[in-house]
Amino acid sequence: MRFVVTSTELCNRLQSIGRVINSKSALPILDCFLFNLEDGILSITASDNETTLDTSLPVVEFDANGRFAIGSKNILDAIKELPEQPIVFNVNESNMVITIEYMNGKFSMVGQQADEYPTTALLGETPVNFSMGAATLFDGINRTLFATADDELRPVMNGIYFDINPDSLTLVASDGHKLVRDKFFSINGEEKAAFILPKKPANILKSLLGKEADDIAISFDSRNAVFTLPNHRLVCRLIEGRYPNYNSVIPQSNPYKVTINRQALLSALRRVSVCSSASSSLVKLRLQNNELHISAQDLDFASSAEERIVCQYDGEPMSIGFKSTFLMDIISNISGEEICIEVSDPSRAGVITPTLQEENTDLLMLLMPMMLND
Repeated sequence: MRFVVTSTELCNRLQSIGRVINSKSALPILDCFLFNLEDGILSITASDNETTLDTSLPVVEFDANGRFAIGSKNILDAIKELPEQPIVFNVNESNMVITIEYMNGKFSMVGQQADEYPTTALLGETPVNFSMGAATLFDGINRTLFATADDELRPVMNGIYFDINPDSLTLVASDGHKLVRDKFFSINGEEKAAFILPKKPANILKSLLGKEADDIAISFDSRNAVFTLPNHRLVCRLIEGRYPNYNSVIPQSNPYKVTINRQALLSALRRVSVCSSASSSLVKLRLQNNELHISAQDLDFASSAEERIVCQYDGEPMSIGFKSTFLMDIISNISGEEICIEVSDPSRAGVITPTLQEENTDLLMLLMPMMLND
């Protein structure tokens, strides 16, 4: 089998799908890319047995259809330094010797039979189907991914929960300390359905979606989901289990409300948190008379810091403590000039939202407080 393909295009596609491959695979064949040439279209697959990513590109010329597997590291290292040029693949199907010829030289390596490569999971007979814009899905994943957990005892918390309703789509992530609920009113399903997307395929999707502008088709059943992009197709095993009722943990009545410049608060937290305790990262927020007082101290090293920021607050004076790293993560993942922080009392979660929501969205973030000693 012989075919010719453009070096740059091939390298870009291999790099985009190579993120799926684990550094240590249980099956040696999963260290390989699967090449499948059929009628002038070269399909390339990478898999870790739970997540599979396909891409396809047209070849310049070919003499026969065929399939083979080739080591991912070998071929990527071989072609990534090549300038833009046609490269020729010659595959000896009897001994699986693969020769890759380019303008000034050639590589020769041994491939593997394609039959050893695991087959991609198929959806059941009645999958749920819907679509959403690439930019919308990118924003949703980008705003929720940081809040997912790494919890072996509660695996349902280790992914992003897609809650599909007839009037909206809600993406939720929580690790028990912080929670993100990102609701999109422009996307809806024919019926109520849900799935939990694991962290790894979510990260892969995030890296692919930034370069796409078209709608993304999504199909899923109780075990697997398929994301169809213009140049890629991602199939992944879902996290099985029942996601907690996220709405029940969001406080509905919050009498203490402060509006503050987002970037000013983030900058102040970064400065003050330098002097917080290394073990707790605790910062104290004191609200009174249109002023937010931020303070932190580390008794072990006799260091402390405090800063005042002007804000909009006319309620009773109150204090609440937060883990500074979590609070900065939340504020960094909210867009807009101003944010609103709502609190009911120092022992209950704080609700953080942008003052102006983006069109057809409702973004809410929640952070559990830490106990103050004074």
